[in-house]
Amino acid sequence: MDIFNVISLLGGLAMFLYGMRLMGDSLKENSSGTLKRIMGKVTDNPLKAFLLGVLVTALIQSSTATIVITAGLVGAGILTLHQSLGIIIGANVGTTVTGQIIRLLDIDASGTSVLRFFQPSTLAPIALIIGIVLIMGSFFKNARSVGNIAIGFGILFSGLLNMTGAVNNLAQSGMIENLFSGLGESPVLGYVTGAGVAFMLQSSSATIGILQAFSATGLLTFKAIYAVIVGIYLGDCVTTAIVCSIGAKAEARRVGIVNILFNLSETVLVLVVVTVIHKLGLLGALWEKPVNSSIIANTNTIFNLGCALALFPMLTTYERLSRRIVKDEPVKESRFKDEMEALNPVFFNTPALALQSCYKALLAILAASRTNIERSFRLLENYDPAVHMEIQADEDEIDRMTDLVSKYIVEFLPHLRLPYHVSILDQYYKVTSEFERLGDHAVNIAEHAAALKRNNTAFSSAALSELSVLESALLNILDETDRTFRKRDVAAAERIEPLVQVTAELIALLKRNHLKRMSTGECNVYADATFSDLMVDFRRIGSVCSNVGVATMVRVHPELADHEHLYFERLHAGSDQAFNAAYDKARQKYFSLLQKPVPEPPAPQGEPVPHPEEAPLEMEPVQDPKLDEPEHEAQDDGPAEPEAAGDAPAAQEAKA
Repeated sequence: MDIFNVISLLGGLAMFLYGMRLMGDSLKENSSGTLKRIMGKVTDNPLKAFLLGVLVTALIQSSTATIVITAGLVGAGILTLHQSLGIIIGANVGTTVTGQIIRLLDIDASGTSVLRFFQPSTLAPIALIIGIVLIMGSFFKNARSVGNIAIGFGILFSGLLNMTGAVNNLAQSGMIENLFSGLGESPVLGYVTGAGVAFMLQSSSATIGILQAFSATGLLTFKAIYAVIVGIYLGDCVTTAIVCSIGAKAEARRVGIVNILFNLSETVLVLVVVTVIHKLGLLGALWEKPVNSSIIANTNTIFNLGCALALFPMLTTYERLSRRIVKDEPVKESRFKDEMEALNPVFFNTPALALQSCYKALLAILAASRTNIERSFRLLENYDPAVHMEIQADEDEIDRMTDLVSKYIVEFLPHLRLPYHVSILDQYYKVTSEFERLGDHAVNIAEHAAALKRNNTAFSSAALSELSVLESALLNILDETDRTFRKRDVAAAERIEPLVQVTAELIALLKRNHLKRMSTGECNVYADATFSDLMVDFRRIGSVCSNVGVATMVRVHPELADHEHLYFERLHAGSDQAFNAAYDKARQKYFSLLQKPVPEPPAPQGEPVPHPEEAPLEMEPVQDPKLDEPEHEAQDDGPAEPEAAGDAPAAQEAKA
C-alpha cells in the first residue's frame, strides 16, 4: 500500500464532498424562495407530499436538508406533522438521484464520440469551464449562483475520478479485497459500517458515491454491499434527527423521529426480503457477482422506492408513535408564540424562509407597539390601572420578542451570501430597535397618565382637545409607517415626513397655548412637567416613524445612503413640490381642527382601537419575482412596494 495513493484517495474524497456541498448550497440559495412557496402549499394529500419530497431532494441534492426544512416549517406552523409525512418518505427516495448521476462512470464511449461528452472525465472540465465563465462574466442576475452550481458539479466529478484512480491503485495491494470480503461474510458488520460512515459524512448521497467509486476496482460483490447500503439509511437519518431536534419544539422533533422510524422499518424490510430471496435461490446470479456503479445506484433506488411504496400505508402509525415518543411540553403562552417559533435556525440555509420569519416577527412588534400607543392615549383622558398593566405586560413581551429577533438576525447573517439578502437583513436589524422604541414611548405616556392620577391633577378640557388633534396626527403617521414597512410603500414613506413636520409645529403651538392657560389659571401648574414630558414622547414617536420612512427611501434609492442630510435639506428648503403640497394639506387639516369642539371620545377602554391599515399577521408575503425575499400582499389601500431598509440618524437632526 502506497501512502501517496491514500493521500490521493482522501484528496479526491475532499473534492467530492466539497463539490456536492457547493452544488447543493447554490441550488438551495438560488431556489429558496421557490422552495418556500412550493412547500408552504402542500395539502393533506400524502401522494402529493411524497412527490414534492422527491422533487425537492432531487433539486437540492440532500435529503437531510429537505427534512430539516420540513421540520422548520412544521415548527413554524406552516405545515402540520401529518402533511410532512409524505415529504419525509419522498426525501428518502429523492436522495437516490445523486447515485444515478454518478453512474455515468460506467458509460462506455469506445464506440461513439457522442457518449464521451457524458463521461465524467469530459463532463467535469466542461462544467468547470461553464461555471467560471458565468462567475467571471456575470451575464445575468443569478449568473454567479448558476456558475457555482456548475463549479460544484465539476468538482464533484473531479473528486470522484481522483478517488477512482486512487482506489484502483490500492486494489493491487489486496487491502480492499480483504475489507469487502469481510463485509460480505458478516452483513451485521456491513450494516454498522454503512451507518457509521453515513453518520460521519452526514450524507447518504456522499456515502453511496464513495461506494460507487470503490466499485471501480471490480472487487465489490452484491453480498458485500447490500447491507452497507441499508446501514447508510440509518446513519443518515440519525444525523437528520439530531439537527431537527436542536432548539426545536416538540412537533418539529417528531419529524426527525418519523424519519428514523421509517428508515428502521426500511432496513428491517430490506434485510428480511433480501435474505428470504437469497435462501430461495433467486439471487444466485447476482450474489457473488462484482457490482459496478450502475448496479449500486439501481440497488439503492429499488430499495428506497420499493420500501416507500410498501411502507406508505404506515404513515399514520409513524405519526402516532412519534407523538408517544416525543411528548408535548407545557409552555407559557405568549402573544408572539407563532412568531417566536418561526424564528428557527433550521431556516438559515433557506434565506427566504428565515427572512419571512423576521418580517412577520417585526410586523407583530410594530402592531403591538402601535396598540399600546393607542391605549396610552386613552389613559390621558381617563386613567385605568388595568389598562396600564396590560400596556406594561405587552411591553415586556415586545422587549423579549425584540431580543429574540435581534439575536436571530445576528446568528443568521454569517449564512448569507447574496448582497440583497444582506441588505434586507440589515434593514430588519435597524428597524427592530425603532419598533421597540415605539413601545417604550407608549409605556412613558402611560406613566405620565399614572402620574397625573397619583397627583390628583388633570389637563383642562382645552388641553385635552388639543392633545386629541395631536394624537390623531400621530396615529396617521403610524398608519403610514405600518404601510411603509408592511408593503415597502415608497409613496407612504414620502407622506410621513410632511406629517412629522406638521406634528412638530403642533407640539410647538400646544406648548405655547399650555403656557398661556397656566398664566390665566385655566391649566394646573402642577401638570406642567407632565405636559412637557408628553410633548417629548410625542415628538420622538414622530422621529422613529421618520427614521423608518427615510430608511425605505434609502432602500429603494441606495444613492441616498450617504446623503440623507441633503435629502432633508431639499425637503425643508421648499424645493420639493410634492412635499410642499402634502405638508400644506396636512397643516390645513390638523391646525383647522384646533378651532373645532372637543371630538368624540375614543373607543371604550379595554378594546384596542383597530388599526385601519392592519392586515392579519399570518398573511404570507407575496414573493417578489425579482428579489428572493419576503414580500407583502397587496391590500385595499394600494399596491405593494419595496420594504424599508436602514436607519436615518440625520433625520432627527434635520427636524431639530
